[in-house]
Amino acid sequence: MTEPQAFQDIAENLSFLDDWEDRLNYVIELGQALPPMDDADKTDENKVKGCVSNVWLVSSVDRSSDQPVMSFRGQSDAIITKGLVAVLLALYSGRPAAEIAETDAIAWFNKVGLSEHLGMQRSNGLVAMVNRMRSEGKALS
Repeated sequence: MTEPQAFQDIAENLSFLDDWEDRLNYVIELGQALPPMDDADKTDENKVKGCVSNVWLVSSVDRSSDQPVMSFRGQSDAIITKGLVAVLLALYSGRPAAEIAETDAIAWFNKVGLSEHLGMQRSNGLVAMVNRMRSEGKALS
């Protein structure tokens, strides 16, 4: 499976940044670029369980092709976590549900060097977000 272009762009930009602080600032910038989420979408149903900070994910499904294609919107009240949400959206949005179900984002985060400096709480939150998105993909595939 090929990564979506948006994720490839992020991975390429990260490859130019050797310093962890520069990488972290880039991730923060990605989060700041996320469109705001309506307060009406910040519900318990959309809240990701297992994250210390507040994270909301909203999915939509396009059934106009052979396979359902999922898109996600997300938001967090923590700046670094918001950036991680942005990276996950780039990896998962606009892909067939079956691909989302099979794509291990944690492996991709390791591949681009984003996992190595995350603390335990943030890593656990990342896993919770990935599990949520993949389980939604599995439910449709």
